[in-house]
Amino acid sequence: MSESTYQVPTMADMLARGEAPEILFWVGCAGSYDDRYKQVTKSFVKILNKVGISFAVLGPEETCTGDPARRAGNEFLFQMQAMANIQVLNGYEVKKIVTACPHCFNTLKNEYPELGGNYEVIHHSTFLQQLIDQGKVTLKGGGNFKGKKITYHDSCYLGRANNIYEAPRQVLQALDAALVEMKRCRTTGLCCGAGGAQMFKDAESGKKEINIERTEEALATGADIIAAACPFCMTMMSDGVKNKEKEESVKVMDLAELIAKSEGL
Repeated sequence: MSESTYQVPTMADMLARGEAPEILFWVGCAGSYDDRYKQVTKSFVKILNKVGISFAVLGPEETCTGDPARRAGNEFLFQMQAMANIQVLNGYEVKKIVTACPHCFNTLKNEYPELGGNYEVIHHSTFLQQLIDQGKVTLKGGGNFKGKKITYHDSCYLGRANNIYEAPRQVLQALDAALVEMKRCRTTGLCCGAGGAQMFKDAESGKKEINIERTEEALATGADIIAAACPFCMTMMSDGVKNKEKEESVKVMDLAELIAKSEGL
């Protein structure tokens, strides 16, 4: 793989050169630190570089959006984190942000404006759909996943919170794969069990973990791949697949990974 595939300029680098990127890629905590989700970050960067999109990241200047703090009830910490980020973003005069995390997406889009952070915020599923519609990403012959059975798990913060249901599915349909839906999908989709800061606390009493219930629904479709568009969902669904000892036959993959692999990146 050529070195250019991994070119990731920072906003500070671009400012020093007197340049301004078309988009700021907000990487997020998972995309920066989680070993599995780092692969999604790399896949998305490969796509951006291949299609020639001018982008930059904040690098060490990016910190958590504050989503987990607010969901867990620590409003003071959320506002501290949000204000610090808004100061940096406004300092760079950022206008357009793309992120692969629905939690970051929801917080930046819907919760930062009341604190003075007003940006056009796009989730990477919508952005990938736009690239396909514009002909910038062309999956000749359907790519590597032609004929594969794929089921898509709706992220709560993408679906019910922001009404984004079709963009991820249109990206998957571009792969020429067989999209098989779970019984609970779109507006009636079942949470993976990690949202609302549940990721960071012990499970409450009950007969079954939510992610196991959701994984059973995904496996019941007979899909070879469970497509996700959220780091929380990817972790929970991957854990569910491991619990069912199906990790050899069923893969959990992000939309960006599917597109990058189909493009031979």
